[in-house]
Amino acid sequence: MNAPADIKNVTSGASDQERGYRSFRLGSFGFRRDEYFAHITWKTRDGRPLSHTMDIGHYLQALMRDVAWGFFYGGVNFDPVIGTVNHYKSVDFQAGAFNETMKSAGVDLLENFPVDEIREVFESMLDDWTNEGFDPFAAPQETGSPYGRKRGNNTAAVTRARELADRCVGLKDDLLLRTDERGSPVNRGFADVPQDEPELHPEPGFETEVHAFNLFAFLSRSQVTWNPSFTSVVKYSYMCPTTEEHMLPIMHANDRVEWFFQLSDEIHWDCADKRSGKPLARVIMKPGDMAAMPAYCRHQGFSPKRSMLLVWENGSPNLVYEIQKGDAPEVPVQFD
Repeated sequence: MNAPADIKNVTSGASDQERGYRSFRLGSFGFRRDEYFAHITWKTRDGRPLSHTMDIGHYLQALMRDVAWGFFYGGVNFDPVIGTVNHYKSVDFQAGAFNETMKSAGVDLLENFPVDEIREVFESMLDDWTNEGFDPFAAPQETGSPYGRKRGNNTAAVTRARELADRCVGLKDDLLLRTDERGSPVNRGFADVPQDEPELHPEPGFETEVHAFNLFAFLSRSQVTWNPSFTSVVKYSYMCPTTEEHMLPIMHANDRVEWFFQLSDEIHWDCADKRSGKPLARVIMKPGDMAAMPAYCRHQGFSPKRSMLLVWENGSPNLVYEIQKGDAPEVPVQFD
């Protein structure tokens, strides 16, 4: 049946140019967004055009973490199809390379890029595609909408800089601890968290050398989710307390063992094989629970209420290569 002549050429909505967003290229991959979705395109190994579509809010939340974390340890999967793999001097962008169905069908593609090249594209995309009023680091209830045509930007939110302590937090000459004095209010999800500071009685002469602070109070003022709010570094031991709400917008594929200690409330984790995506486990963590994610898994968390989580990482730059050679285990504990 033929369409009536008067509606044959009618199209719905606006063109990409009218929507106001830039399109981007990274090697063989193309990126564009419309009012609701991000579209990623590539050609398969036998030359067929292929595309993948993601909700733009989810895409920007995942892109924000990838940029802010410097591509993190191992893989950052935006969803079961696309993501990055950090090789520390270079980064892979891939579509379907860790999706068993796509890989077996031969429609996957993986390309490697210098860190500076992929970072520049991702940072520009994040800035251009994030509209005013939307903060991809915030919980859904604490930010505006990512949808619609181009309207301004939120550069301040997507370029938050890390604050570095000159010395141990809270000691003389360090200015990081007093977040309340810098205008960071207690988050609505942590209104019941006590704000008292520990009582100290240092020996005379050691007043500037001994300190303690209320970590729960510090975390209660966090303005971001699923991002380290505070990190202590002792050689290669990284302790990273975070605040989590709604869902981790990426599936993190480990290249080393990662430890979780649930400080408050509850997080549900879906764990899968990092190479194929096959489900491995469902882990529900409540206050006081500890779990370890092995180096062969990827995981995504869901936090029904804003919660506090302590993440421990072994930051050794050699560990990933020791695991690849079999000199270090993929699991946290080995039993005889």
